[in-house]
Amino acid sequence: MVETKVRAADIVGKQIISEETGRKFGMVSNVDFVSESGELLNIIVEQPTKHLGELNLKTDERGKTLIPFSAVKSVGDFVIISENELI
Repeated sequence: MVETKVRAADIVGKQIISEETGRKFGMVSNVDFVSESGELLNIIVEQPTKHLGELNLKTDERGKTLIPFSAVKSVGDFVIISENELI
């Protein structure tokens, strides 16, 4: 299997969609990461939908919803996340 690299700039502005239900959660605004190691921590969501609000996720200091990067399953035309990993 060939692994392709994805830059943070490539996912900003993409729609976030549930792997299990196909529900839309909003758009990727930015990505939180640890600058020393490059470890990806969270996707910062803009234009969150009501479905995302129902999950009671953490927010940043500006009130933006955060999705743990560990929930990301794939990145292509959309950012696909696992709802099961958010609960």
